[in-house]
Amino acid sequence: MPSAAHRRVRATALSVVAMTACASLAAVAASAQAALGQAPAEAATAVTEAADPGRYDVGALAERARRGGNPVIPLVADLTKAVGAEYGPYVHRGATSQDIMDTATMLVAARTLDLVLADLGRTAQALARSAAEHRDTPMPGRTLTQHAVPTTFGLKAAGWRSLVLDARDRVTLVRESLPAQLGGAAGTLAAFGAYGAEHAEELPAAYARELALSTPLLPWHTLRTPIADLAGCLAFTAGALGKVAADVLTLSRTEIGEVSEDSGGGSSAMPHKANPVRATLIAAAARRAPQLAAVLYGSMAAEDERPSGAWHAEWEPLRDLLRTVGGAARDAAELAEGLRVHPEAMRRNLDLTNGLIVSERLSAGLAPVLGRARAKELLTELARRTHTEHRTLRELLAEEPDLKDVDLDDLTDPARYTGSAGVLTDRALERR
Repeated sequence: MPSAAHRRVRATALSVVAMTACASLAAVAASAQAALGQAPAEAATAVTEAADPGRYDVGALAERARRGGNPVIPLVADLTKAVGAEYGPYVHRGATSQDIMDTATMLVAARTLDLVLADLGRTAQALARSAAEHRDTPMPGRTLTQHAVPTTFGLKAAGWRSLVLDARDRVTLVRESLPAQLGGAAGTLAAFGAYGAEHAEELPAAYARELALSTPLLPWHTLRTPIADLAGCLAFTAGALGKVAADVLTLSRTEIGEVSEDSGGGSSAMPHKANPVRATLIAAAARRAPQLAAVLYGSMAAEDERPSGAWHAEWEPLRDLLRTVGGAARDAAELAEGLRVHPEAMRRNLDLTNGLIVSERLSAGLAPVLGRARAKELLTELARRTHTEHRTLRELLAEEPDLKDVDLDDLTDPARYTGSAGVLTDRALERR
């Protein structure tokens, strides 16, 4: 177990994982000021040369971060010393620690979301192939854990893909809007003006351009929309992938066996096991993500122009959320690309209820022949007999004199009662 001191260091300096970004941001800020004539070009060069993350002791920075509440304070001190006396004053000039931390967070998020988007694309492509291949493969539809009416695996896979594309769209929107942060001590840019900048309001845009991030309308030190949007799209993605995983876990049960992972995980004690490990990991991520996102939503209630505690509370859950969803997206891509579908098991399971899975169709099909009330009464009685006599509904219906002219083979075939599943699948696959 880590000591209490070590846990505090980890919690305080979580964004040290963004050390490369933090060290580089000081250089970017100096370059942006130089581009606007607010700092000499030589200063930007000196800061850039000194902003090599390999020159700094991450562990020491984490330990020292406890004193000031964030790792930027000791990093700026070390970077200023490394730049030297002549250009040291241009390090972090006019900015505040939260400017650096928030911008570093956006850069880390951007890199993570790029990976997530790539994996969501892989997942969507694999599911599209499965949906097209099994457009008309019948299987039991299940509601409240029980057989309901037949559906198709194509429609199920198309539904999974639709959720994945919904996640992709949300992640894309957030990725494209991730903003830089530069506002100074209280979000007024006052210090930049005090250092001689005639148009300090232009600096955030130049800074954002250098970083390929969006330019915010206002500094967002306590206006945490970017963090909330990030939390929302990540939690949604985890939930969307979690739906796929939940279905795979159910359908891959030994007694169901309708799908399986291409190479299941083994067991330390049972040689026969082939556990659905990827689906299990995705399901775990889907359960963790909402609680992590809840902390980020709760941190929106941030007081004043710079908060005490609300901002700091974001670091660990956001890091964990990015990592959790990133892992789930990778696992989902591998799951979808290797998923094995077993139509023969689906067909076998359609017959488990001895034909009762098409009772809805029979109710509609027999009503014109027997009348609605009589059809319902008969089907209720025959449903009971299928259980007590262990006979199929088709056999029992064939014994009814009033039904001798009815095409019972058609009415009782589950594969012929999938409704518009094929058309709905085709429609879903038109989405790009």
